[in-house]
Amino acid sequence: MDENDEAEEKEQAALRARLDKLAGALEAQRECVESAEGARTAPPSSMTQAYGAAGQFAAAIVVGAAIGWGLDRLFATRPLFLIVFLLLGAVSGALGLIRATTPKPPTG
Repeated sequence: MDENDEAEEKEQAALRARLDKLAGALEAQRECVESAEGARTAPPSSMTQAYGAAGQFAAAIVVGAAIGWGLDRLFATRPLFLIVFLLLGAVSGALGLIRATTPKPPTG
């Protein structure tokens, strides 16, 4: 065996070792991703649902008031549209709260 063959064998052994190391790292990454996906599919906590419902309720009122205010400015009818759309926003927000807090039947 000459020196070129020995150098080539050492290089191939080093490449195999590096490939094995990368394969192990890839497998560890896959396990990490799979465990993270399992954690993401957990249902949201009650506190998260409550904050989301409260945010939707507040947003519905703010959007209704903003639309009413804009229409009042456009048509110079203060405060007619503001009151109407504020009430519509409150009703919409209340319906959203009812929809968010009503228990859903089990699927399957």
